[in-house]
Order: sequence, then structure tokens, then C-alpha cells
Amino acid sequence: MSDIAKRNAAQAALDLVQPDMVLGLGTGSTAAIFVRLLAERVAQGLRVVGTPTSEATDRLARSLGLAIVSPDELERIDLTIDGADEFDPDLNLIKGGGAALLREKIIAEASDRMVVITDPSKQVEHLGGFALPVEINGFGAELTRRRIHWRMAEAGMTVATSSWRMATAESLLHTDGGHLILDLACGVIADPIELSVLLDNLPGVVEHGLFIGMADRVIVGEDAGARFVDPR
Repeated sequence: MSDIAKRNAAQAALDLVQPDMVLGLGTGSTAAIFVRLLAERVAQGLRVVGTPTSEATDRLARSLGLAIVSPDELERIDLTIDGADEFDPDLNLIKGGGAALLREKIIAEASDRMVVITDPSKQVEHLGGFALPVEINGFGAELTRRRIHWRMAEAGMTVATSSWRMATAESLLHTDGGHLILDLACGVIADPIELSVLLDNLPGVVEHGLFIGMADRVIVGEDAGARFVDPR
């Protein structure tokens, strides 16, 4: 995705922002462009507050002078703008490429609207081309990994491989919450809802990157502008 396309998606999302909104601020390169554009609008007099979905976004937003509020101080969020690694025709998402899926889902669930900004390569007929991130507690992590494989096989689902996300060649990545990320190569996910429920019910799984029914709209950035995708 070119920088022009990313900016076009972010700019279209910015047009949805109204004065005095509480905004969920997503994570990733396109979301970062949105945060920078938002800061420009705030410098011109727009009044909003933001609640970030990652430490990286928090640092960026504060460095640009945005007013930041902890989610613990909120009851609801007006609008969240975030990215996605894949989206299907029902606007179900795979997220977590930036390892912020737990915080992203907490913020998305509390939002009146979630709008995704992304590029055409993320639009798929069926989820699963992108490995599904699963956030896992460090205690018994290998046991949890084996249980995921066993439970999915029992349900007739296929996991070709799974791998721990690495921060470097020698050290595991830890999320902002101190958890591990297991990337599941599932291939086509025939029933995202069934897989979501299966993972939700496994002890040791803190969260997973299937965002079912959370996105209200996807804005697809292109070099010539942006287009809107709504649930079918």
C-alpha cells in the first residue's frame, strides 16, 4: 500500500470525526497516518480526546499534542479508527499483525462505531490467508498451543502450522500486556464464528485476532482516492 493510498484512507476516516468525540486510536502504519492528520486538525481548533490501542500509538499521539484519556475513565467511545490484516464481505476481520489485538478489541467493543482503514490487498472472500494471531498467557504456553491444535482437529478444522511471534531471531515477542503471540496458519477459515467461540473457550488464550461483527465500515485507500465497503 503506497503512502498516498494510506493517506487517502486516513483522510476519508478523518472526515467522520466530529467535535468533542472520544476516539479510539488504532495501531499500525495507516492508523499512525490517521493520528498525524488528526493532530493537524486539532492544531486548527478541533476538540477531541483519544484513547490509544497500544503503547506505540499512545507515545505518538502524546508527542503530537493530542489529549489522551485512559479507557478506565470511559464508559463508551464514539468512534474507533483502526487497521486490519484481512476483511471479508461481512466485514469480519483478522487483526493482530501489530501485536495489539487485545487492546484493539477492548476499544472496538466499547465503541459506537468501528471504521477500518486499509488497502485493497486486505479484501478477501474468506479469512485465513493471513495467519491468525492468538494472544496467549505465558504460563503453560506450549500446553495451550497443543490444546489449540487438538481442539481444532476435533472440530474438523485444519491448522497447517503454528509459530510463536519473535521479537528478534533469539527472543519471543511480548505484547504490551506481557503475553505471547501464536500465529496460526489456518488456510481458509470456513466458519470464523465457530473458530472464534472455540478459541474464546480455551484457558490460556487471552484473546484472538478474529473480530466478528465489530467493523461498521471499511475504507479502502487507493492512489486515486478511497472507497467505502459496508457489510453485505
